[in-house]
Amino acid sequence: MNVAIVGVSGAVGQEFLRVLSERSLKIDRLELFASERSAGKKITFRGKEYTIRLLQHGDNFKDIDVAFVSAGGSVSLEYAETITKHGAVMIDNSSAFRMQEDVPLVVPEVNAADALVRPRGIIANPNCTTIQMVVALNAIERLSHIRRVHVATYQAASGAGARGMAELDDQIKAIARGEEPEVKKFAYQLAYNLIPQIDVFGDDDYTKEELKMYHETRKIMHSDVQVSATCVRVPVTRAHSEAIWVETEKPLSLDDVREAFRKAPGVVLQDDPSDQVYPMPLFIAEKDPVYVGRLRKDLATPNGLTFWCVGDQIKKGAALNAVQIAEYLAAQGSIGKK
Repeated sequence: MNVAIVGVSGAVGQEFLRVLSERSLKIDRLELFASERSAGKKITFRGKEYTIRLLQHGDNFKDIDVAFVSAGGSVSLEYAETITKHGAVMIDNSSAFRMQEDVPLVVPEVNAADALVRPRGIIANPNCTTIQMVVALNAIERLSHIRRVHVATYQAASGAGARGMAELDDQIKAIARGEEPEVKKFAYQLAYNLIPQIDVFGDDDYTKEELKMYHETRKIMHSDVQVSATCVRVPVTRAHSEAIWVETEKPLSLDDVREAFRKAPGVVLQDDPSDQVYPMPLFIAEKDPVYVGRLRKDLATPNGLTFWCVGDQIKKGAALNAVQIAEYLAAQGSIGKK
């Protein structure tokens, strides 16, 4: 398979390289693209040195089978035709195409087959918070249709990219030195603080991040589920956490739900309150699965459940999910046979 990575110098671009180095996807040719700031730099992958090329219009994607794109929505919109015109499948990590009807929005554990129908040659990678939530919700949906979801997210600095992680680290160090922390990437100081805003507010006072969780969940799960989210940035480097309340059509036993989580692809159950076993971002950073725990009945709703969910934002929430899409397409003979 011939692979391209667009935006390779960013946090997710670097994670693409790490994930690909861990997976069994056979790569015959690798092309790396970035902006002028990074073009010309050298990167080593699987023992071979590669030079980052400047992303520009032309025929640089000729004979490329799959392009992983993580360079921001404006770049994705501008270069989509350039990337796909010779038949490459563009797996896009931005929000540019997620809600467009002719672009599938895919989480392989939930709706992998949607990736096979891609009229424009583009597959959208969902928002990180949506990805980990639907991986967990899908296990419950198989037992009973989910009517409503309420979710509060606890999102790591990694959701704001490499600069977000660096700013959190710099702020903590500055405070330890007795200095005033510098604020650039976030609206407020993140160190020792919580910021109940991710992305911009809309007319209804929900942020774009919160509305993504509503719309993307419905599209991925092909469901009429109602989703209400409150998204919060927390002073964690990487790995998002979510407190999730679910209302199903019929009552479910906790034993059945636990067994569904145990069997669900991409899910690890860590749920033993008597021994203080539950998922935490400190221990889940850089791991592949979505972890769930703190499962219990919702005291406020007869058919309600609530649980805690943690996943690595850069890995499963971005790069790994995209690579899994490519692996599925390769296994189906849908790419890699030029």
